Amino acid sequence: MRTDIRNFIFILAIVIVVFPKPASSQDRGFIYGKVYTLNGDVYEGQIRWGKEEAFWFDFFNATKQENSYLKYLDRDELEELEDRSNDWGGRIFRRIFDVESNRDFNHVFICQFGDIKTIWAKRRNRVQIEFRNGEILRFDDGSNDVGARINVLDDELGSVSVKWDRLEKVEFMKTPKKLDVKYGDPIYGTVTTRRGEITGFIQWDHDERINTDKLDGDTRDEDLSIQFKNIKSIEKAGRGVDIVTNRGREISLWGSNDVDKDNRGIIINTPGYGRVDVPWKEFEKVEFKKAPKNAMPSYDDFDDPKQLSGTVTTVNGKSYSGTIIYDLDEFMSYEILQGENDDIEYLIPFGSIKRITPKNYRYSTVELTNGEKVIIGESQDVSDRNYGILVFFGEKNPKYIPWKDIEEIRFK
Repeated sequence: MRTDIRNFIFILAIVIVVFPKPASSQDRGFIYGKVYTLNGDVYEGQIRWGKEEAFWFDFFNATKQENSYLKYLDRDELEELEDRSNDWGGRIFRRIFDVESNRDFNHVFICQFGDIKTIWAKRRNRVQIEFRNGEILRFDDGSNDVGARINVLDDELGSVSVKWDRLEKVEFMKTPKKLDVKYGDPIYGTVTTRRGEITGFIQWDHDERINTDKLDGDTRDEDLSIQFKNIKSIEKAGRGVDIVTNRGREISLWGSNDVDKDNRGIIINTPGYGRVDVPWKEFEKVEFKKAPKNAMPSYDDFDDPKQLSGTVTTVNGKSYSGTIIYDLDEFMSYEILQGENDDIEYLIPFGSIKRITPKNYRYSTVELTNGEKVIIGESQDVSDRNYGILVFFGEKNPKYIPWKDIEEIRFK
């Protein structure tokens, strides 16, 4: 199993260099658009969502308002789901009587900003999203992305911060090849873990991802906040870290969640393939470097989303082909598959997945569209906690296939 992890980490490390997305400038990877306020003001420029998301491959998170697919399950199928787990099965069973009030069965929604055309701010921290293909969906709160301040670097006015309750909508646009002003450059480098190296665009402590962001910590003399653009490397050391600056100065830091066990993890983004989240206990060292010129995807590099489709083969040899609803929830190529292996978390867009093969009650093999494979598990998406698959074909009612009956899922 660890061999699979090492192989997948190696794949992630080389994929940006070997298979870069076409782009003429790194600046085209920044989120860009127009921000409209309730009183009619419009600001245009590079956008940073709160203090975090800044790139088209960054994730937008919310909660789905309802699940309309439970109505396709009969009483026996719902009762079987209830028997599998008392924790969540009882909630499913209640849907027999009232599918429309299905609030407890909702899933987290995740997609990349590059998949979105427009976001409207609605009342009570809700959002309406129009995707690149024109599809419009509503979502509830569920993360700090809904309700965040929207920061836009307007060419004329400079940095403008719009509160959520003053926001009407954000309209995303193709980023210019070269920005006259910008918040900074992406943080890029190679992260060494206990199981191998991963190279890509880095989010430190899940937050800092632009080189003007700061690493905070204590020294013997004073507190320091050092911009990432001035750091050459960070290495875990005892209860803190040792850093080396670009000029060769060596400094030990401790005493903040940037540099100790309270760090939430180091995320490495590999555009087109997803991200890897390395927990602090697995982290050893990071060496920063300049990103390859054309490594970051632009808004135009994201395909219009499409419905998931393919063939589901059961353990008794039957096959069902058509439109797929995965885990009774995910149905579009922009949605994200989540799983873990040895505490390292993987988040992979369904559009990058060729095949999923359950291995046992905890793990599945996921084959990417480039032919590489990784074994991941623990999460609902890839374990026996998965609610099963619906396959729609023709005008007939869909076929429901419980997870325990699935041999493989091959996406088209």
